[in-house]
Amino acid sequence: MTQRWTADSRATFVRRLGKSAAELGNTSQGKTCPDIWELSNGDIAIVGTDMTEAFADRLPSDVSVGMNERLVVIPRNMAVSAKPELPDA
Repeated sequence: MTQRWTADSRATFVRRLGKSAAELGNTSQGKTCPDIWELSNGDIAIVGTDMTEAFADRLPSDVSVGMNERLVVIPRNMAVSAKPELPDA
């Protein structure tokens, strides 16, 4: 039986994936901006705009956002800049 995934709050930030929001021109706010990070356990942490309520009535039928989850949006160019650093498997 496969064990259900749960986020590990003990994991630490290891490295930024892709370019920073400042490098991509996505912010003028300094440190408060979108980001993508690899954690010490291999999971990925995403900092973005909480759009849970805005998208709630438009989620695809097979998508749900749990009580302890948030739908987060980041700029496309940020995800694209991280793609070369994400493993294929």
